[in-house]
Amino acid sequence: MDEYTSSLQVWGLTCPGSAEEVGRVRRWARDVLRHSPYVDDAAVIVSELSTNAVQHTASGYRDGHFYVAVCVSEHVVAVSVSDAGGSRTTPTIGRLPKTTPRGRGLALVCSLATRTTVRGDRRGHTVTAELVTHPATAGGKR
Repeated sequence: MDEYTSSLQVWGLTCPGSAEEVGRVRRWARDVLRHSPYVDDAAVIVSELSTNAVQHTASGYRDGHFYVAVCVSEHVVAVSVSDAGGSRTTPTIGRLPKTTPRGRGLALVCSLATRTTVRGDRRGHTVTAELVTHPATAGGKR
């Protein structure tokens, strides 16, 4: 293998924090992952996470923005969305009471992903969803 060749590929996109950008970032992710068997799952994931950033954080403010990264390796497709912070709440992974009227997007992301992580603080969070491409690596989930 050539020392300058990597099997890891990374794409990034900074988006203005408007609802219209969610469709654009979904199309972008589909284009980046067009040859991946996880293109549909990744499109849903990036759409949900981008919507959360715009609706629940300073990313959705007039001059706000959010950042999307897609990383592809031999065994993992990872989709990350970073917001601009400013929210009083932290994205929470877990079950919600059936009476809660909102908040199902992150649960949907978790159901599609092999692993979902949340990192950050009030200055901004990054939610990463990993789709493992080999069953042996995923403990049999995919």
